[in-house]
Amino acid sequence: MDVSGTTVPRGNQNPESLVDQTTEMRNEADVTTAVAPSSAALSAADRCDRCGAQAYLRVELASGLELLFCAHHAREHDAKLREVAVNLIDETHRLAATPATAATEPEL
Repeated sequence: MDVSGTTVPRGNQNPESLVDQTTEMRNEADVTTAVAPSSAALSAADRCDRCGAQAYLRVELASGLELLFCAHHAREHDAKLREVAVNLIDETHRLAATPATAATEPEL
């Protein structure tokens, strides 16, 4: 093979057999290190990249990376984040949801 990756005939070799050998050698899987964007809901384990508080906003970038922000930092950087985001998952509405309450104990 030469530098360009093509097979160079040597001696009395059949050129058709060289094509078959080249095809077999190039039959390899392509590998990528890209991370698939995550559209899963944010959980209490997801933390703000800025301050470490619980994240309520996921910003997916064109590079495949993602940023997580708490509601405070999401509001602070809202305009810029919307400019650079490929996908934005905003769950700040969960902060206004009515929390679950424990059942009241029966009176004796």
